[in-house]
Amino acid sequence: MNAPFNARGASLRDPFTAYVCDEETAELLRGVAVEHGWSPEKVNKGGLGNAVQSLSVSASPNVLFVDLSESGDPLSDINSLAEVCEPGTVVIAAGRVNDVRLYRDLVASGIQDYLLKPFSADQIRDAFAQAQMTVSGPRGGEAAADRPHVGTAVIGVRGGVGATTIASSLAWLMGQKAARSTAFLDLDVHFGTGALSLDLEPGRGLTDAIENPSRIDGLFIERAMVRANEKLSVLSAEAPINQPMLTDGAAFFQLQEEMRNGFEAVVLDLPRPMLVQHPHLVQDTHVAVLVVELTLAATRDAIRILAWLKANAPQARVVVVANKVQPASLQEVSKKDFEGSIERKIDVEIPFDLKSAAQAAKLGQPLAQVAGSGKLAQPLMQILDLTVSAVDTAAETEAAPASASLLGKLGGFKSLLAKKPKEAKAA
Repeated sequence: MNAPFNARGASLRDPFTAYVCDEETAELLRGVAVEHGWSPEKVNKGGLGNAVQSLSVSASPNVLFVDLSESGDPLSDINSLAEVCEPGTVVIAAGRVNDVRLYRDLVASGIQDYLLKPFSADQIRDAFAQAQMTVSGPRGGEAAADRPHVGTAVIGVRGGVGATTIASSLAWLMGQKAARSTAFLDLDVHFGTGALSLDLEPGRGLTDAIENPSRIDGLFIERAMVRANEKLSVLSAEAPINQPMLTDGAAFFQLQEEMRNGFEAVVLDLPRPMLVQHPHLVQDTHVAVLVVELTLAATRDAIRILAWLKANAPQARVVVVANKVQPASLQEVSKKDFEGSIERKIDVEIPFDLKSAAQAAKLGQPLAQVAGSGKLAQPLMQILDLTVSAVDTAAETEAAPASASLLGKLGGFKSLLAKKPKEAKAA
């Protein structure tokens, strides 16, 4: 349950097995199992105790249902099950104890869901559907080996510039247009809107990771992340405001490491305070997308963050994105003055489009999806192209022979020599 997933071994397992305590539950499960094409004979009597005994001498299924009704200490017994259950098995538990704390502890221990008895056939169907999505979802170590991993951090210079809007759109485009399995990690633990922008419930995965960094592994990532679609999974949070998240950053580092192993791309929505508290988060980032607006305050902070990135993430390509760009007559700071102040060009300009932004919020869809082929589509695709090309270019540079760079230098030197006679003549 807690070790990295082995995709090759999963194909040899039974798709489903259940261990229940009463005939009523057994009959309910047999009917739903038949609907899924599973053998009703895989529904066994004996509950959790029989499950532990049986799985200690046999292979674990892809989906395991266990009944905790006769368990005196459900949490301890689930931990015993984890010792005999093979990695990658999705566990659904059921019991009669109606306790939120028990539910949270069981989920934290590795099960996917806990159903309160008595339950209906529809509840079972929903649980099995979610389990099947998890089984077929992104796994640790399954990232394609022929394409380099893309790690992107999206940073807003000020609150409200639209960094999360850009991050969610980039993550969606990375999956839909670049066809890469993508993890979207929103590190605003208390007020993040990453999941909200995709019409998803954030879940407890991120807060559990912060509270228990030692539990983070490939299987934890698989169960903690919420799937937005076939290519995109989200890890976000909505921690209580009166619950401070105290961490040394180890959990964030481990999350990034596991996501690198399990996904072809990671889009990190990085709040500004994280730059101060956990600068190591950008040390392995390939691209830093800096979202700005054309205001005096954003100009000041863009200068500061660009200098910070140069010192702390020299390996990252910095892409400056001006969001909500209005006509020149309505701009607080002109584009020319802004670029002069930050001493570099703006890479991408996204025009202000209140209608599309409102529509995206209402539908719970990323702006890139709502934009379609409209005026926002091109600049958003431009961010994707700059992000992916940065990694592809780096890979090509590493693969290029040393002689190529030497010839380039010689070519540049010859061009300088060719200019000298003209310069002398002019003098």
